[in-house]
Amino acid sequence: MNFKFETIEAINAAQEKLRKQFDEIDEIATSNQMKVLKAFRDNSVGQRHFAQTNGYGYDDIGRDTLCRLYAQVFGGESAIVSPLIVSGTHALSLAFYGVLRPGDEMLAVTGSPYDTLKEVIVGESNGSLKDFGIKYNEIKLENGKIDLNTVSKNITDSTKLIFIGRSRGYEWRDALSIEDIKAAIESIRKIKPEVCIMVDNCYGEFLDKIEPTNVGADIIAGSLIKNPGGGIAPTGGYVCGKKRYVDLIANRLTAPSIRMEVGSYAYGYKDFYQGLFIASHTVANALKGSMLIGQVFSDLGFETMPRPGERCNDIIRSIKFNTKEQLIDFCRAVQEVSPIDSNVVPFPWDMPGYEHQVIMAAGTFVAGASIELSADSPIKEPYIAYLQGGLTYEHVKIAAMHCLERIVKK
Repeated sequence: MNFKFETIEAINAAQEKLRKQFDEIDEIATSNQMKVLKAFRDNSVGQRHFAQTNGYGYDDIGRDTLCRLYAQVFGGESAIVSPLIVSGTHALSLAFYGVLRPGDEMLAVTGSPYDTLKEVIVGESNGSLKDFGIKYNEIKLENGKIDLNTVSKNITDSTKLIFIGRSRGYEWRDALSIEDIKAAIESIRKIKPEVCIMVDNCYGEFLDKIEPTNVGADIIAGSLIKNPGGGIAPTGGYVCGKKRYVDLIANRLTAPSIRMEVGSYAYGYKDFYQGLFIASHTVANALKGSMLIGQVFSDLGFETMPRPGERCNDIIRSIKFNTKEQLIDFCRAVQEVSPIDSNVVPFPWDMPGYEHQVIMAAGTFVAGASIELSADSPIKEPYIAYLQGGLTYEHVKIAAMHCLERIVKK
């Protein structure tokens, strides 16, 4: 990779514009690292917690201590952290089925959920919430923010769970900030104090010094192959929040009679502990990389979201391209500079659960891990690439140079 002098100069110029924001990211990462370290020390984590277990997993101290760590770090009364949770969608589904009962209503206040989660909620004859007699309503965002006035008018006696999606999905908008979530929760509590408020925390962990549970959310959920796994956790998901809700969700993960008393893991827990320990640093790298690529492509004349100079509220960077060919070419450039499968050429394909064909660049150590540098997009207008992750800032910087040269050459 022999980059042109002009390319290196463009990257250096973009970095200089971001120095103040990089310092802010480092300060948040240090605060979160202290919080995580304190949790490890408070729970006396030792080599014994990494051990393999099998069978029922009774008295599995590795599993139980990991759950306590997450509860402390994320400000919850209790947590479920398990390799048996296969994805963020699975973690959210467990929470829905754990809390909601026939006749209850779920109200989504951040618009329509992403495609695979929507199937969980309103799918036809597939075991969805709708099949079990659970009602659903959704409120569109107003200029990218929660429309609190409309939300207040749609909370009813049967509203049992209010759902907030923190990240953006495949939408041209910024993610919600902690301040946005806090304001929404405070507004909702004035109308119905006892309602369960749940936040999809995927892509948002460790971006701030606090999490949605610290500002009143009853439940947060996410994937371990995104932010909190630090790029080391090989699989898994988590649910964290109020104990009464976490207990109900545990009933769905296993069975009402056994909850989290069982569940072994034959490969050991070291990667989950180590991933959590390094997560705040990894997220900081991903954030810096996102801001760099956003600045570089903005300087080149492309629209990016968040806009240059704006704070990131998740690790996703949206870049709007002029043509389908540019979008595909960008994703292929990301794949070419990946450490894994750099020789693979991504093509749009029919991905289960999605309406349009999707192209994915994901040369990752952990399959599908979006805390690692990856890019994807549905093939539809407007042609927006969604870039996320980056285990090291240096890797994202090199990727930025490669993508820049490829797009400019075309």
